[in-house]
Amino acid sequence: MSLNYDQAIAKYEPTLGLEVHVELNTKSKMFCGCATEFGAKPNTQTCPVCLGLPGALPVVNKKAIESTILIGLALNCSIAPYSRFARKNYFYPDMPKNFQTSQYDEPICINGYLDVEVETDEGNKSFKIEIERVHMEEDTGKSLHVGGDTGRIHGADYSLLDYNRAGIPLVEIVTKIIPNTGKYAPQVARAYVAALRDILRGLEVSDVKMEQGSLRCDVNLSLANIGSGKLGTRSETKNVNSLRSVERAVTGEIIRQSSRLEQGERIIQETRHFLEESGQTRPGRSKEQAEDYRYFPEPDLVPVVPDNKWIEELRKSLPEKPADRRKRLQLAWSVPDKEMTAMVNAELLDTVEQTVLLGADPTKARSWWLGEISRIANDREVFPTDLITTKDVAEIIALIANGDLTDKLARQVVEGVIAGEGSATDVIAKRGLKVVSDDSQLMKAIEDAIAAAPETADRVRGGNVPAAGALIGAVMKATGGQADAAKVRELLLKHLGQ
Repeated sequence: MSLNYDQAIAKYEPTLGLEVHVELNTKSKMFCGCATEFGAKPNTQTCPVCLGLPGALPVVNKKAIESTILIGLALNCSIAPYSRFARKNYFYPDMPKNFQTSQYDEPICINGYLDVEVETDEGNKSFKIEIERVHMEEDTGKSLHVGGDTGRIHGADYSLLDYNRAGIPLVEIVTKIIPNTGKYAPQVARAYVAALRDILRGLEVSDVKMEQGSLRCDVNLSLANIGSGKLGTRSETKNVNSLRSVERAVTGEIIRQSSRLEQGERIIQETRHFLEESGQTRPGRSKEQAEDYRYFPEPDLVPVVPDNKWIEELRKSLPEKPADRRKRLQLAWSVPDKEMTAMVNAELLDTVEQTVLLGADPTKARSWWLGEISRIANDREVFPTDLITTKDVAEIIALIANGDLTDKLARQVVEGVIAGEGSATDVIAKRGLKVVSDDSQLMKAIEDAIAAAPETADRVRGGNVPAAGALIGAVMKATGGQADAAKVRELLLKHLGQ
Protein backbone atom coordinates (compact mmCIF):
# COMPACT_ATOMS: atom_id res chain seq x y z
CA MET A 1 0.00 0.00 0.00
CA SER A 2 1.39 3.37 -1.02
CA LEU A 3 0.79 6.31 1.30
CA ASN A 4 0.54 9.97 0.42
CA TYR A 5 2.42 12.52 2.51
CA ASP A 6 -0.40 13.30 4.95
CA GLN A 7 -1.06 9.59 5.54
CA ALA A 8 2.65 8.92 6.10
CA ILE A 9 3.04 11.75 8.63
CA ALA A 10 -0.08 10.63 10.50
CA LYS A 11 1.59 7.28 11.28
CA TYR A 12 5.36 7.82 11.19
CA GLU A 13 7.73 10.27 12.87
CA PRO A 14 10.61 11.47 10.66
CA THR A 15 14.10 12.08 12.03
CA LEU A 16 16.47 14.25 10.00
CA GLY A 17 20.21 14.63 9.80
CA LEU A 18 21.84 17.10 7.41
CA GLU A 19 25.39 17.29 6.11
CA VAL A 20 26.26 20.42 4.16
CA HIS A 21 29.43 20.69 2.08
CA VAL A 22 30.65 24.22 1.41
CA GLU A 23 33.34 25.19 -1.09
CA LEU A 24 35.39 28.04 0.34
CA ASN A 25 36.16 30.95 -1.96
CA THR A 26 39.90 31.00 -1.33
CA LYS A 27 42.12 31.93 -4.27
CA SER A 28 44.20 28.77 -3.91
CA LYS A 29 43.52 25.16 -3.00
CA MET A 30 43.55 23.59 0.45
CA PHE A 31 47.07 22.17 0.36
CA CYS A 32 48.76 23.72 -2.69
CA GLY A 33 48.97 26.96 -4.64
CA CYS A 34 46.74 25.95 -7.59
CA ALA A 35 43.98 28.36 -8.61
CA THR A 36 40.33 27.63 -7.77
CA GLU A 37 38.54 29.38 -10.65
CA PHE A 38 35.21 27.76 -11.51
CA GLY A 39 34.72 26.62 -15.10
CA ALA A 40 38.38 26.63 -16.16
CA LYS A 41 39.53 24.28 -18.91
CA PRO A 42 39.74 20.72 -17.50
CA ASN A 43 42.98 19.74 -15.77
CA THR A 44 44.60 23.17 -16.11
CA GLN A 45 44.56 23.96 -12.37
CA THR A 46 46.62 21.07 -11.06
CA CYS A 47 50.10 20.41 -9.68
CA PRO A 48 52.08 17.49 -8.21
CA VAL A 49 50.42 18.01 -4.79
CA CYS A 50 46.76 17.82 -5.87
CA LEU A 51 47.61 15.06 -8.36
CA GLY A 52 49.24 13.05 -5.59
CA LEU A 53 52.58 12.62 -7.30
CA PRO A 54 55.33 10.92 -5.25
CA GLY A 55 57.35 13.24 -3.04
CA ALA A 56 54.95 16.21 -3.29
CA LEU A 57 54.23 17.64 0.17
CA PRO A 58 51.10 19.60 1.17
CA VAL A 59 51.04 22.96 2.94
CA VAL A 60 47.79 23.96 4.65
CA ASN A 61 45.95 27.10 3.50
CA LYS A 62 45.73 29.47 6.48
CA LYS A 63 42.84 31.40 4.91
CA ALA A 64 40.82 28.16 4.77
CA ILE A 65 41.42 27.60 8.49
CA GLU A 66 40.36 31.18 9.21
CA SER A 67 37.16 30.78 7.17
CA THR A 68 36.32 27.53 8.95
CA ILE A 69 36.77 29.12 12.37
CA LEU A 70 34.52 32.02 11.31
CA ILE A 71 31.85 29.52 10.26
CA GLY A 72 32.17 27.69 13.57
CA LEU A 73 31.87 30.91 15.57
CA ALA A 74 28.83 32.02 13.56
CA LEU A 75 27.22 28.65 14.35
CA ASN A 76 27.89 29.01 18.09
CA CYS A 77 30.50 26.22 18.07
CA SER A 78 33.39 25.64 20.43
CA ILE A 79 36.73 25.99 18.64
CA ALA A 80 39.00 23.04 19.41
CA PRO A 81 42.36 24.07 20.88
CA TYR A 82 43.91 21.15 18.99
CA SER A 83 42.71 19.45 15.82
CA ARG A 84 44.40 17.54 13.06
CA PHE A 85 43.97 16.23 9.56
CA ALA A 86 43.53 12.58 8.68
CA ARG A 87 43.76 10.47 5.55
CA LYS A 88 40.48 8.95 4.38
CA ASN A 89 41.63 6.01 2.28
CA TYR A 90 39.61 4.64 -0.61
CA PHE A 91 40.11 3.47 -4.18
CA TYR A 92 38.29 5.58 -6.76
CA PRO A 93 39.61 7.63 -9.70
CA ASP A 94 38.39 11.04 -8.42
CA MET A 95 41.46 11.25 -6.15
CA PRO A 96 44.65 9.98 -7.84
CA LYS A 97 46.52 9.69 -4.53
CA ASN A 98 43.82 7.20 -3.35
CA PHE A 99 43.01 9.13 -0.19
CA GLN A 100 41.22 12.34 0.71
CA THR A 101 42.69 14.64 3.32
CA SER A 102 39.94 15.38 5.83
CA GLN A 103 39.38 15.60 9.57
CA TYR A 104 38.12 12.55 11.43
CA ASP A 105 37.98 12.26 15.22
CA GLU A 106 39.48 15.68 15.98
CA PRO A 107 37.52 18.34 14.05
CA ILE A 108 38.23 22.04 14.43
CA CYS A 109 34.68 23.09 15.52
CA ILE A 110 32.21 21.16 17.68
CA ASN A 111 28.86 21.46 19.50
CA GLY A 112 27.13 24.41 17.88
CA TYR A 113 23.54 25.24 17.02
CA LEU A 114 21.44 27.26 14.63
CA ASP A 115 17.87 28.43 15.28
CA VAL A 116 15.54 28.45 12.28
CA GLU A 117 11.94 29.59 11.90
CA VAL A 118 9.28 27.73 9.94
CA GLU A 119 5.77 28.87 9.12
CA THR A 120 3.32 26.40 10.69
CA ASP A 121 -0.45 26.17 11.07
CA GLU A 122 -0.07 27.96 14.41
CA GLY A 123 2.20 30.70 13.07
CA ASN A 124 5.98 30.90 12.94
CA LYS A 125 7.73 28.25 15.05
CA SER A 126 11.41 28.10 16.01
CA PHE A 127 13.45 24.90 15.73
CA LYS A 128 16.90 24.55 17.31
CA ILE A 129 19.22 22.62 15.00
CA GLU A 130 22.21 21.27 16.92
CA ILE A 131 25.53 21.15 15.08
CA GLU A 132 27.73 18.16 15.86
CA ARG A 133 30.87 19.30 14.04
CA VAL A 134 32.35 21.60 11.43
CA HIS A 135 35.49 20.25 9.82
CA MET A 136 37.86 20.94 6.94
CA GLU A 137 38.65 18.69 4.02
CA GLU A 138 39.59 18.83 0.36
CA ASP A 139 37.16 18.32 -2.49
CA THR A 140 37.54 15.48 -4.97
CA GLY A 141 37.97 15.61 -8.72
CA LYS A 142 35.02 15.57 -11.09
CA SER A 143 34.09 12.34 -12.89
CA LEU A 144 32.01 11.87 -16.03
CA HIS A 145 31.11 8.26 -16.74
CA VAL A 146 30.15 7.74 -20.38
CA GLY A 147 27.96 4.87 -21.57
CA GLY A 148 25.91 2.41 -19.57
CA ASP A 149 22.44 3.01 -18.17
CA THR A 150 23.16 4.55 -14.79
CA GLY A 151 25.70 7.28 -15.52
CA ARG A 152 27.90 5.70 -12.87
CA ILE A 153 31.29 4.03 -13.11
CA HIS A 154 29.87 0.50 -13.02
CA GLY A 155 28.87 -0.41 -16.56
CA ALA A 156 30.33 2.74 -18.14
CA ASP A 157 32.26 2.45 -21.40
CA TYR A 158 34.87 4.91 -20.16
CA SER A 159 35.31 7.75 -17.66
CA LEU A 160 36.53 11.33 -18.05
CA LEU A 161 38.26 12.99 -15.11
CA ASP A 162 38.83 16.65 -14.31
CA TYR A 163 41.16 17.26 -11.37
CA ASN A 164 40.68 21.04 -11.25
CA ARG A 165 38.29 20.51 -8.32
CA ALA A 166 40.61 18.07 -6.51
CA GLY A 167 42.02 19.90 -3.49
CA ILE A 168 39.49 22.76 -3.42
CA PRO A 169 38.97 23.74 0.26
CA LEU A 170 35.75 22.28 1.65
CA VAL A 171 34.00 22.69 4.95
CA GLU A 172 31.54 20.03 6.06
CA ILE A 173 28.85 21.05 8.55
CA VAL A 174 27.17 18.08 10.21
CA THR A 175 24.06 18.30 12.38
CA LYS A 176 23.14 16.02 15.22
CA ILE A 177 19.89 14.13 14.66
CA ILE A 178 16.95 16.52 14.29
CA PRO A 179 13.88 14.99 16.00
CA ASN A 180 10.33 16.24 16.55
CA THR A 181 9.87 18.07 13.28
CA GLY A 182 6.68 16.16 12.44
CA LYS A 183 4.96 17.16 9.24
CA TYR A 184 7.23 20.19 8.94
CA ALA A 185 10.39 18.11 8.36
CA PRO A 186 10.73 19.22 4.69
CA GLN A 187 10.31 22.89 5.63
CA VAL A 188 12.75 22.59 8.56
CA ALA A 189 15.39 21.07 6.28
CA ARG A 190 14.93 23.83 3.73
CA ALA A 191 14.93 26.57 6.38
CA TYR A 192 18.16 25.22 7.88
CA VAL A 193 20.02 25.14 4.56
CA ALA A 194 18.65 28.60 3.68
CA ALA A 195 19.73 30.04 7.04
CA LEU A 196 23.13 28.42 6.72
CA ARG A 197 23.54 29.79 3.22
CA ASP A 198 22.66 33.31 4.45
CA ILE A 199 25.26 33.07 7.23
CA LEU A 200 27.97 31.86 4.83
CA ARG A 201 27.14 34.62 2.37
CA GLY A 202 27.30 37.21 5.14
CA LEU A 203 30.70 35.89 6.23
CA GLU A 204 31.88 36.13 2.59
CA VAL A 205 33.64 32.76 2.89
CA SER A 206 31.80 31.14 -0.03
CA ASP A 207 29.71 32.22 -3.00
CA VAL A 208 27.19 29.51 -1.92
CA LYS A 209 26.00 28.95 -5.49
CA MET A 210 24.13 25.69 -5.13
CA GLU A 211 23.64 25.38 -8.88
CA GLN A 212 27.45 25.36 -9.31
CA GLY A 213 27.98 22.90 -6.48
CA SER A 214 29.66 25.29 -4.05
CA LEU A 215 27.02 24.37 -1.49
CA ARG A 216 25.70 20.80 -1.48
CA CYS A 217 23.48 19.02 1.01
CA ASP A 218 23.27 15.34 1.98
CA VAL A 219 19.88 14.55 3.51
CA ASN A 220 19.71 11.71 6.05
CA LEU A 221 16.20 10.57 6.93
CA SER A 222 14.60 7.74 8.88
CA LEU A 223 11.05 6.91 9.95
CA ALA A 224 9.71 5.26 13.09
CA ASN A 225 6.21 4.66 14.41
CA ILE A 226 4.93 7.70 16.28
CA GLY A 227 5.45 7.27 20.01
CA SER A 228 7.81 4.31 19.66
CA GLY A 229 10.81 6.24 20.96
CA LYS A 230 12.99 4.45 18.43
CA LEU A 231 14.99 5.49 15.39
CA GLY A 232 14.41 3.84 12.05
CA THR A 233 16.95 2.82 9.42
CA ARG A 234 18.19 5.88 7.57
CA SER A 235 18.81 6.64 3.94
CA GLU A 236 21.27 9.31 2.76
CA THR A 237 20.28 11.34 -0.29
CA LYS A 238 23.52 12.76 -1.69
CA ASN A 239 24.46 16.12 -3.20
CA VAL A 240 21.07 17.86 -3.28
CA ASN A 241 21.76 21.21 -4.93
CA SER A 242 18.86 23.62 -4.39
CA LEU A 243 16.62 24.70 -1.53
CA ARG A 244 13.54 23.43 -3.34
CA SER A 245 15.22 20.10 -3.98
CA VAL A 246 16.14 19.73 -0.29
CA GLU A 247 12.48 20.14 0.63
CA ARG A 248 11.33 17.77 -2.12
CA ALA A 249 13.96 15.16 -1.26
CA VAL A 250 12.73 14.98 2.35
CA THR A 251 9.10 14.77 1.20
CA GLY A 252 9.93 12.09 -1.36
CA GLU A 253 11.87 9.96 1.10
CA ILE A 254 9.09 10.15 3.70
CA ILE A 255 6.60 8.90 1.10
CA ARG A 256 8.97 6.20 -0.20
CA GLN A 257 10.00 4.83 3.17
CA SER A 258 6.48 4.88 4.63
CA SER A 259 5.11 3.05 1.60
CA ARG A 260 7.78 0.34 1.93
CA LEU A 261 7.05 -0.04 5.64
CA GLU A 262 3.33 -0.35 4.94
CA GLN A 263 4.07 -3.16 2.49
CA GLY A 264 6.04 -5.01 5.16
CA GLU A 265 9.40 -4.32 3.53
CA ARG A 266 12.45 -3.21 5.46
CA ILE A 267 14.34 0.00 4.81
CA ILE A 268 17.84 -0.58 3.48
CA GLN A 269 20.62 1.68 4.78
CA GLU A 270 21.97 3.14 1.56
CA THR A 271 22.92 6.27 -0.30
CA ARG A 272 20.38 7.59 -2.78
CA HIS A 273 20.34 10.19 -5.54
CA PHE A 274 17.67 12.85 -6.01
CA LEU A 275 15.86 13.01 -9.36
CA GLU A 276 14.94 16.61 -10.12
CA GLU A 277 12.29 15.72 -12.69
CA SER A 278 10.18 13.44 -10.49
CA GLY A 279 11.08 14.60 -6.99
CA GLN A 280 11.92 11.00 -6.11
CA THR A 281 15.22 9.30 -5.27
CA ARG A 282 16.98 6.34 -6.82
CA PRO A 283 19.29 3.93 -5.01
CA GLY A 284 23.05 4.44 -4.96
CA ARG A 285 25.32 2.15 -2.98
CA SER A 286 24.37 0.04 0.02
CA LYS A 287 25.72 1.10 3.43
CA GLU A 288 24.52 -2.02 5.23
CA GLN A 289 28.14 -2.81 5.98
CA ALA A 290 30.08 0.05 7.55
CA GLU A 291 32.74 1.28 5.17
CA ASP A 292 36.28 1.08 6.48
CA TYR A 293 38.21 4.10 5.26
CA ARG A 294 41.20 3.19 7.47
CA TYR A 295 41.51 6.73 8.78
CA PHE A 296 44.86 7.63 10.25
CA PRO A 297 46.55 10.96 11.08
CA GLU A 298 48.01 12.78 8.07
CA PRO A 299 51.79 12.49 8.62
CA ASP A 300 52.66 15.34 6.24
CA LEU A 301 50.64 18.05 8.05
CA VAL A 302 51.14 19.51 11.51
CA PRO A 303 48.15 19.72 13.90
CA VAL A 304 46.01 22.87 13.87
CA VAL A 305 46.45 24.78 17.14
CA PRO A 306 44.70 28.15 16.77
CA ASP A 307 45.83 30.95 19.06
CA ASN A 308 43.14 32.22 21.47
CA LYS A 309 43.92 35.81 20.58
CA TRP A 310 43.37 35.04 16.90
CA ILE A 311 40.05 33.33 17.66
CA GLU A 312 38.83 36.34 19.65
CA GLU A 313 39.86 38.70 16.85
CA LEU A 314 37.83 36.60 14.43
CA ARG A 315 34.88 36.56 16.84
CA LYS A 316 34.91 40.37 16.99
CA SER A 317 34.92 40.54 13.19
CA LEU A 318 31.70 38.53 12.81
CA PRO A 319 28.99 40.44 10.94
CA GLU A 320 25.43 40.82 12.21
CA LYS A 321 23.63 37.48 12.04
CA PRO A 322 21.09 37.27 9.20
CA ALA A 323 18.24 36.37 11.59
CA ASP A 324 19.05 39.37 13.82
CA ARG A 325 19.27 41.61 10.77
CA ARG A 326 15.89 40.43 9.50
CA LYS A 327 14.27 41.15 12.87
CA ARG A 328 15.86 44.61 12.98
CA LEU A 329 14.71 45.51 9.48
CA GLN A 330 11.24 44.04 10.04
CA LEU A 331 10.81 46.25 13.10
CA ALA A 332 12.27 49.34 11.42
CA TRP A 333 10.12 48.92 8.31
CA SER A 334 6.97 47.67 10.11
CA VAL A 335 6.74 44.63 7.84
CA PRO A 336 4.17 41.87 8.57
CA ASP A 337 5.59 38.35 9.06
CA LYS A 338 4.20 37.01 5.78
CA GLU A 339 5.65 39.86 3.72
CA MET A 340 9.02 39.50 5.43
CA THR A 341 9.00 35.77 4.68
CA ALA A 342 8.09 36.49 1.05
CA MET A 343 10.96 38.98 0.75
CA VAL A 344 13.46 36.52 2.25
CA ASN A 345 12.21 33.60 0.15
CA ALA A 346 12.50 35.73 -2.99
CA GLU A 347 16.09 36.58 -1.95
CA LEU A 348 15.27 40.28 -2.25
CA LEU A 349 15.97 41.49 1.29
CA ASP A 350 19.43 42.81 0.40
CA THR A 351 18.03 44.46 -2.71
CA VAL A 352 15.21 46.19 -0.84
CA GLU A 353 17.61 47.35 1.88
CA GLN A 354 19.99 48.82 -0.70
CA THR A 355 17.06 50.66 -2.30
CA VAL A 356 15.99 52.04 1.09
CA LEU A 357 19.55 53.16 1.84
CA LEU A 358 19.37 55.19 -1.38
CA GLY A 359 16.45 57.12 0.11
CA ALA A 360 13.40 55.11 -0.96
CA ASP A 361 10.41 54.53 1.30
CA PRO A 362 10.63 50.93 2.62
CA THR A 363 7.02 50.09 1.76
CA LYS A 364 7.36 51.44 -1.78
CA ALA A 365 10.71 49.69 -2.30
CA ARG A 366 9.25 46.39 -1.13
CA SER A 367 6.17 46.83 -3.31
CA TRP A 368 8.13 47.54 -6.50
CA TRP A 369 10.68 44.74 -6.09
CA LEU A 370 8.19 42.07 -5.02
CA GLY A 371 5.50 43.27 -7.42
CA GLU A 372 6.01 44.68 -10.90
CA ILE A 373 9.75 44.02 -11.21
CA SER A 374 9.50 40.43 -9.94
CA ARG A 375 6.60 39.80 -12.33
CA ILE A 376 8.69 40.89 -15.32
CA ALA A 377 11.72 38.94 -14.04
CA ASN A 378 9.67 35.77 -13.59
CA ASP A 379 8.33 36.07 -17.14
CA ARG A 380 11.90 36.31 -18.43
CA GLU A 381 13.26 33.69 -16.00
CA VAL A 382 15.94 36.01 -14.60
CA PHE A 383 16.62 37.56 -11.20
CA PRO A 384 15.07 41.04 -10.71
CA THR A 385 18.42 42.82 -10.30
CA ASP A 386 19.50 41.43 -13.68
CA LEU A 387 16.92 43.79 -15.18
CA ILE A 388 17.19 47.02 -13.22
CA THR A 389 19.44 48.48 -10.52
CA THR A 390 18.55 49.58 -7.01
CA LYS A 391 19.63 53.10 -8.00
CA ASP A 392 17.10 53.15 -10.85
CA VAL A 393 14.29 51.92 -8.61
CA ALA A 394 15.14 54.43 -5.87
CA GLU A 395 15.09 57.22 -8.48
CA ILE A 396 11.68 56.12 -9.79
CA ILE A 397 10.23 56.00 -6.26
CA ALA A 398 11.59 59.51 -5.60
CA LEU A 399 9.99 60.82 -8.81
CA ILE A 400 6.63 59.39 -7.71
CA ALA A 401 7.01 60.95 -4.25
CA ASN A 402 7.82 64.34 -5.82
CA GLY A 403 4.73 64.19 -8.03
CA ASP A 404 6.70 63.88 -11.27
CA LEU A 405 5.31 60.40 -11.98
CA THR A 406 2.14 58.48 -11.29
CA ASP A 407 2.26 54.76 -10.50
CA LYS A 408 0.92 54.04 -13.99
CA LEU A 409 3.57 56.18 -15.66
CA ALA A 410 6.22 54.70 -13.39
CA ARG A 411 5.46 51.24 -14.76
CA GLN A 412 6.20 52.55 -18.25
CA VAL A 413 9.44 54.07 -16.97
CA VAL A 414 10.45 50.71 -15.47
CA GLU A 415 9.75 49.05 -18.83
CA GLY A 416 11.90 51.66 -20.57
CA VAL A 417 14.83 51.29 -18.17
CA ILE A 418 14.69 47.50 -18.56
CA ALA A 419 14.58 47.93 -22.35
CA GLY A 420 17.87 49.85 -22.18
CA GLU A 421 16.49 53.32 -22.94
CA GLY A 422 18.64 54.91 -20.25
CA SER A 423 17.97 56.17 -16.74
CA ALA A 424 14.51 56.97 -15.41
CA THR A 425 14.85 60.64 -16.39
CA ASP A 426 16.06 59.62 -19.86
CA VAL A 427 13.00 57.41 -20.37
CA ILE A 428 10.65 60.15 -19.16
CA ALA A 429 12.17 62.61 -21.64
CA LYS A 430 12.18 60.17 -24.58
CA ARG A 431 8.62 58.96 -24.00
CA GLY A 432 7.16 62.27 -22.85
CA LEU A 433 5.85 60.77 -19.65
CA LYS A 434 5.93 63.78 -17.33
CA VAL A 435 2.87 64.19 -15.11
CA VAL A 436 0.38 66.90 -16.10
CA SER A 437 0.50 69.05 -12.98
CA ASP A 438 -0.69 72.41 -14.33
CA ASP A 439 -4.07 73.17 -12.71
CA SER A 440 -5.33 75.08 -15.73
CA GLN A 441 -4.69 72.11 -18.02
CA LEU A 442 -6.41 69.77 -15.59
CA MET A 443 -9.41 72.10 -15.19
CA LYS A 444 -9.79 72.29 -18.98
CA ALA A 445 -9.91 68.47 -19.13
CA ILE A 446 -12.35 68.37 -16.17
CA GLU A 447 -14.70 70.89 -17.79
CA ASP A 448 -14.61 68.91 -21.05
CA ALA A 449 -15.48 65.72 -19.15
CA ILE A 450 -18.40 67.47 -17.38
CA ALA A 451 -19.68 68.88 -20.67
CA ALA A 452 -19.59 65.40 -22.22
CA ALA A 453 -21.49 63.81 -19.30
CA PRO A 454 -23.75 66.45 -17.69
CA GLU A 455 -26.07 63.89 -16.08
CA THR A 456 -23.15 62.26 -14.28
CA ALA A 457 -21.97 65.67 -13.12
CA ASP A 458 -25.45 66.43 -11.74
CA ARG A 459 -25.44 63.19 -9.73
CA VAL A 460 -22.10 64.18 -8.20
CA ARG A 461 -23.48 67.66 -7.38
CA GLY A 462 -26.40 65.93 -5.71
CA GLY A 463 -24.08 64.05 -3.36
CA ASN A 464 -23.40 60.84 -5.32
CA VAL A 465 -19.63 61.12 -4.95
CA PRO A 466 -18.84 57.58 -6.26
CA ALA A 467 -20.29 58.65 -9.61
CA ALA A 468 -17.26 60.94 -9.97
CA GLY A 469 -15.21 57.88 -10.95
CA ALA A 470 -16.52 58.01 -14.51
CA LEU A 471 -15.55 61.67 -14.85
CA ILE A 472 -12.11 61.08 -13.36
CA GLY A 473 -11.62 58.23 -15.83
CA ALA A 474 -12.51 60.53 -18.71
CA VAL A 475 -9.97 63.11 -17.52
CA MET A 476 -7.27 60.46 -17.18
CA LYS A 477 -8.01 59.26 -20.71
CA ALA A 478 -7.87 62.80 -22.06
CA THR A 479 -4.47 63.38 -20.46
CA GLY A 480 -3.08 60.06 -21.67
CA GLY A 481 -2.86 58.74 -18.12
CA GLN A 482 -0.34 61.45 -17.24
CA ALA A 483 -2.47 63.21 -14.63
CA ASP A 484 -2.39 62.48 -10.93
CA ALA A 485 -5.73 60.78 -10.29
CA ALA A 486 -5.84 61.99 -6.67
CA LYS A 487 -5.34 65.59 -7.75
CA VAL A 488 -7.94 65.24 -10.52
CA ARG A 489 -10.44 63.92 -7.96
CA GLU A 490 -9.72 66.79 -5.59
CA LEU A 491 -10.17 69.47 -8.30
CA LEU A 492 -13.27 67.80 -9.75
CA LEU A 493 -15.13 67.43 -6.46
CA LYS A 494 -14.28 71.00 -5.47
CA HIS A 495 -15.53 72.24 -8.84
CA LEU A 496 -18.82 70.35 -8.38
CA GLY A 497 -19.34 71.60 -4.84
CA GLN A 498 -18.39 68.46 -2.99
